[in-house]
Order: sequence, then structure tokens, then C-alpha cells
Amino acid sequence: MAFHKGQKVVIFRKSEDEGWGEHMNQYVGLHGIITDPDTTKNDPDALIEVSVEGKGTHRFPQDCLRLLH
Repeated sequence: MAFHKGQKVVIFRKSEDEGWGEHMNQYVGLHGIITDPDTTKNDPDALIEVSVEGKGTHRFPQDCLRLLH
């Protein structure tokens, strides 16, 4: 699935990516807006920059994100 700037997402689970740190567990269940989907790379393993409501902007692996409709 391709993510695009401005889409609303939820961090719905812990990632299986090796870049996921224990400190990132606090973001599971939170909503955010994609600010940089790394579309220039078009790499499914690339991190996605998300502005998380009330928590700032962070980079997340794609396997922990789900689009909100």
C-alpha cells in the first residue's frame, strides 16, 4: 500500500521492524497525519514521517500504520 502526504493514519500495533524501540510503544493507538511518505524512494521498508496528535513528528515503519477513512 502506498502512503501519501496528508493521509490520516493510526499506529495500530508494534512494528516487526528492527528500528522499533521500546520507547515507541507509547504511540500505539494514536492517530496522526503523514507529513513525509518517502515517495521518492518508493521503498516498502522506508520509514514514514507522521505528525502524531499531541506528540510531535516521528518516523515509523510502514507495518505499524493503518489508514483511517
